[in-house]
Amino acid sequence: MFRPVHGGNLAWAAQLARCRPDELLDFSASISPLGPPSSVSEAIQAAFSSVVDYPDPNYGLLREAIAHHHHIPTDHILPGNGAAELLTWAARDLAERSTPTFLLAPGFSDYDRALDAFSVSRLGIDLLDAEGWNIEHWDKKLSDMTDTVKLSSCGLLLNNPHNPTGALFSAEKVRSLLSKFAFVVVDEAFMDFLPPEREQSVIDAVSEFPNLVVLRSLTKFYSMPGIRLGYAVAQPETLQRWQSWRDAWPVNTFAAAAGVAALQDTAFAQQTWQWLETENAYLFEGLSACEQLSPLPSSANFFLVDCAVSATDLQVQLLKKHRIYIRDCMSFQQLGDRFFRVAVKAREDNQRLLAALADVLPTLETVPNTVSCGS
Repeated sequence: MFRPVHGGNLAWAAQLARCRPDELLDFSASISPLGPPSSVSEAIQAAFSSVVDYPDPNYGLLREAIAHHHHIPTDHILPGNGAAELLTWAARDLAERSTPTFLLAPGFSDYDRALDAFSVSRLGIDLLDAEGWNIEHWDKKLSDMTDTVKLSSCGLLLNNPHNPTGALFSAEKVRSLLSKFAFVVVDEAFMDFLPPEREQSVIDAVSEFPNLVVLRSLTKFYSMPGIRLGYAVAQPETLQRWQSWRDAWPVNTFAAAAGVAALQDTAFAQQTWQWLETENAYLFEGLSACEQLSPLPSSANFFLVDCAVSATDLQVQLLKKHRIYIRDCMSFQQLGDRFFRVAVKAREDNQRLLAALADVLPTLETVPNTVSCGS
């Protein structure tokens, strides 16, 4: 089997571990361990009687729930079959300009998939260079690139919090860029993991900037990736254009019902924020205590970890000896075999990971740093 591009490929990992997929402890997919909430399960069961009918093509109830959640008009919302489907239409919109799209590097591999589908040229803004990480001042590096291209004719695609580093960019910084580009797509798939007093969303800027689209996912925070549900927030003209490109009924009845229930479950959201604050600190401290590991601080529910050994060798040994699945970073061109990513999970699982790392790391040979800093 080919090495997976994304995390969460349990069939591939189980083959290496020589076990059933349900016997694996999966740290490779950044999904909350707390859900799905009971309210979502109940909503899906209640929706079963509706499968004999087509879904509402306008997804009125779901759009109303999203609108209430963000305090925005319903015509600024387009539900989708996961954020990945909506990213496809974002890439098509970026292709309409026939100019390069800027994006952060390293970045989520699905961006390349979507942009390649429409032959969108791109320019990388390196967060990692010969001097190390440059996460805080990537916007200054972007300004330095204006000598080679006119930003006002280009697109910008970024995610916040950033995947795979977990860095959180201020809404002020993102907003400062909106007027400089022809079209801006901000992927906020992990923003839900920030409580309201800490989040840095730019959804409230959509009414002011017709060139802005914000993408959201409902599957990571509410632990339902199999449901496939996300939504785009943009001005109606943009969303009407996307609607004309897509198939009818992209969101199924169960997903629509699950989304309404999830967004209304404020108790679950509060529980998730409390869990992440505690476990994020615990796992970061534990990873930092390993001599061969250097995790980056993260505002999301995952950590990117620089390791002094081969990350793919570490991944294989953790699977074979402990049935623990971590996410290698081979699909991130700038990172290669010296980095891995792990989700934050429940305390018992985090303890199990740290114990397994303490067992396996001493058995692996230190390898030279071969990180590529190109874009």
